[in-house]
Amino acid sequence: MLIENGLIEDVDKVKLAIDRLRAFEPSEGYYLAFSGGKDSQALYHVAIEAGVKFDAHYNFTGIDPPEVVKFIRSNYPDVIFDKYKKSMWGLILYHMGPPSRIQRFCCKELKEHGGEGRICLTGVRNAESVRRKGRRPFEVVTKSYKDKILFNDNDEDRRMFENCTKKGKRVVNPIIDWEDTDVWKFLNDRNIEHCCLYDEGQKRIGCIGCPMGGEKNMLRDFKRFPKHKQAYINTFDKVIELRRLKGKKCTWNTGEELMQWWIYGNPEKDNEYQNELFEE
Repeated sequence: MLIENGLIEDVDKVKLAIDRLRAFEPSEGYYLAFSGGKDSQALYHVAIEAGVKFDAHYNFTGIDPPEVVKFIRSNYPDVIFDKYKKSMWGLILYHMGPPSRIQRFCCKELKEHGGEGRICLTGVRNAESVRRKGRRPFEVVTKSYKDKILFNDNDEDRRMFENCTKKGKRVVNPIIDWEDTDVWKFLNDRNIEHCCLYDEGQKRIGCIGCPMGGEKNMLRDFKRFPKHKQAYINTFDKVIELRRLKGKKCTWNTGEELMQWWIYGNPEKDNEYQNELFEE
């Protein structure tokens, strides 16, 4: 179902995604953001079916599951690997604390860069999370996310998106209204292979230890990738030392203590600890 201007109508979601792609194809081609997950796979293959020109880019973070990296290299050899400018460990030291659901500096630095001056394609979907429910098929994203401009599928919004003069990155989200079932049906109907991590029960594929995954997923990741867990702890030890050298408050005495809080939290003091870590 597509809801537009209060009206509900049946739509072919694949055809609608293709229409969105063809509507704004630039002469130089799209910049396609590729992660190796099911959504970016659907985006990639819809773009092929649409016949639009694009170059696909994978922002290699250094904390990606090896299975994902291997899958992309084996199944999508044309995808360009763009390496980070500063590693996760360097970012944690720079910010003197680990990323969190509130302070998502890692996503901004490691995943959301690239495509400046281009029209970008993403596999963002409303069904992914509450935070993404407000996203639209067409967006203009400036350096300040508060200034993001959202456009729908109606003709007037499309004209405004096409002619928008505000400086920023123009983004097209062709599969914005797809449900999980739509994504899997699209891939399975075409016998498109997916990353093996989905077969192990993972719903979403992301960075190792991502706090957005919550306690359960963090514990799963660190059990599977103990070297990454130790790398985080070693970096947290350096964070504690650095905070003390700079005269900043530090509740934790060891990297292991900070790791325990990062995974499990402390309902009574989480706000206090967040303010402590990310004070101006």
